[in-house]
Amino acid sequence: METSMLTLKAFEEASEIVQKVAATTNLVYSNYLSEQTGNKVYLKPENMQLTGAYKLRGAYYKISTLTEEERERGLITASAGNHAQGVAYAAKAYGCKAVIVMPTTTPLMKVNRTKSYGAEVILHGDVYDEAAAHAMKLAEEQGYTFIHPFDDLAVATGQGTIAMEIFKELPLVDYILVPVGGGGLATGISTLAKLLNPKIKVIGVEPAGAGCLTASLKAGKVVTLDQVSTIADGTAVKTPGAKIFPYLQEGLDDVMTVEDGELVVAFLDMVENHKMIVENSGLLTVAALKHLDVKDKKIVSVLSGGNMDIITMSSVVQLGLIQRDRIFTVSVLLPDKPGELVRVASVIAAEQGNVIKLEHNQFVSTNRTAAVELKITIEAFGTEHKENIVKALENQGYKPKLISVMM
Repeated sequence: METSMLTLKAFEEASEIVQKVAATTNLVYSNYLSEQTGNKVYLKPENMQLTGAYKLRGAYYKISTLTEEERERGLITASAGNHAQGVAYAAKAYGCKAVIVMPTTTPLMKVNRTKSYGAEVILHGDVYDEAAAHAMKLAEEQGYTFIHPFDDLAVATGQGTIAMEIFKELPLVDYILVPVGGGGLATGISTLAKLLNPKIKVIGVEPAGAGCLTASLKAGKVVTLDQVSTIADGTAVKTPGAKIFPYLQEGLDDVMTVEDGELVVAFLDMVENHKMIVENSGLLTVAALKHLDVKDKKIVSVLSGGNMDIITMSSVVQLGLIQRDRIFTVSVLLPDKPGELVRVASVIAAEQGNVIKLEHNQFVSTNRTAAVELKITIEAFGTEHKENIVKALENQGYKPKLISVMM
């Protein structure tokens, strides 16, 4: 069956089949990102998909290609969350049993969502690769049909239906930016995009801490990273797919890497300017926009998913505020006598700074009368406002020292 995948005919068939379960995710034009980059930037919001991610497409199409006997044996897969939900949802639609092996580091929200679709969840390993090895072992022992999250041509064909929708809405698109973990999404989108328009540029984007495709393309063969470390858990993959690797070599024009800190800023951009929750892996293409050295082009950034748990979200928001100088901490030394705290607070208030935390340390010096330390965490409007507050403290005779924020 796989020999007939990744053809225009297969993509057209997959598009019809996927429409039975996939939500409509129309392109969203981003004024903010367009102004920031000098291009016309559109977002493909797969974070608004029924299961919160594009993975439903590939899972549902793959299951549609199975025989009744293969479905009746039950399905098994490994996933950090989004493919898990896609398989669980699709299996429920087909009336199949689904067993999902997820890394122990998978956010609780993704685990619970997967269970809510009726799947049996097994937590095993710290990263996807370890979970996948366990899932394959169980498939062999129990006779389950294994649904690979990315190294499967039928799955990649289902994911590629995104490109069909992009071209229907924006026929003259110049660039498509695609998140990369194992490479299934990038395979499907790049292959179909080139079939529809050989001149289009398709750029893969992966986290710097999990650059398995970058390493593989450089080596000219599939390689396995020793370890991965990234907040983009959905793309924390050590090894790209071997079956799809030749398609990635041919279809992708470039692969960019993004640091975790850039994803933090991109999260705030999406929340503040588009009122959308996008998970870290889905933000890769947003963060990559500023690294793309082009102007006046029509660019589509694929937002691959929006499944982020509240704890992760709160951490990302906090880090983002710190990175943008919306929250900062200064340390000042002042005499231990009445009125000094009020004096410092008055200086900050005069500059419209908002004090959100104070730490008073009387033991920084053996001479308390000469100096005690006051650490002040302040909310500001941004870098310029922060600098104004620090300057005002300096003008009043304090010697403010910027320190790491501890919330």
